[in-house]
Amino acid sequence: MHLELRHLRSLRAIHDQGGLARAAEVLNLTQSALSHQIKALEEQAGVELFLRKTKPLRLSAAGMRLLRTATQVLPLIDAAEAEFRAVELGRAGRLHVAMECHHCYDWLLPVLDQFRRAWPEVDLDIRSSLALKALPALQRGQVDMVISSDPEEIAGVTFQPLFDYAPTMVVAANHPLAAKGYAEPTDLAGETLITYPMERARLDVFSQFLDQAGVEPAHVRQVEQTAIALMLIASGRGVAVMPDWVLRAQAANSELALLPLGRNGVLRRLYAALRTEDLHQPYMSHVLRLARTEPVRLMRGPPG
Repeated sequence: MHLELRHLRSLRAIHDQGGLARAAEVLNLTQSALSHQIKALEEQAGVELFLRKTKPLRLSAAGMRLLRTATQVLPLIDAAEAEFRAVELGRAGRLHVAMECHHCYDWLLPVLDQFRRAWPEVDLDIRSSLALKALPALQRGQVDMVISSDPEEIAGVTFQPLFDYAPTMVVAANHPLAAKGYAEPTDLAGETLITYPMERARLDVFSQFLDQAGVEPAHVRQVEQTAIALMLIASGRGVAVMPDWVLRAQAANSELALLPLGRNGVLRRLYAALRTEDLHQPYMSHVLRLARTEPVRLMRGPPG
């Protein structure tokens, strides 16, 4: 039997409406066309689907079996069609994000929380396991956005600027560098440097500061959480370099001192890498706007 979705929809409509005339109106068909459709289906099936001598028109036992199939299948088809329409209209899609900066969680999670409320039909996920191979994952279609401070020339990928930040040294308030007022690469030669567990090339303290001067810290200690790193620094167990927006809440902390890298400081820019073909998606434009405004809120601090 060659069964089509229109057959299931017609059967359901006749059952729900109690007759051919009302069902034909709902289906936007003539009563004659609907009658011929049902007759052709019955000929294929070799059984009657309706008890025609009853009023209102009722389904036969075979018709009831087919109705159960329609009840199971049609809601799934309707839901799929609704999803396709949402994608076509730009209301639905996928946003899987990977990061090349460990500290970006503190900034990005509030952004994505706002985003999911505005775009509930977009499949949202953070793919942290791909952090060290994020850009190849973007090219392969495994993720849809990569947060990075190192733009590259990649075919089919566009780096959208988000915001500038200043990598900042944080030391204990009684550390000798606090009196100096800024940090030079040689100042770290005898220090324990506390870093996030990331590839060395992705850490600003190395790529923008120490490596350029050929200086190595005495020790490197990796710490997952910013709060733990700050506690260790306040206890004199090491120093660290973090973005200024991460340290904004520590400006009034009497146990810590915040110092620029070099007399004039260092300025970096964070980017969102996207596949160029996805730039037209409305939800992509929205998440970029949120990503650019959340750091401003963090730097301003909570409203007084």
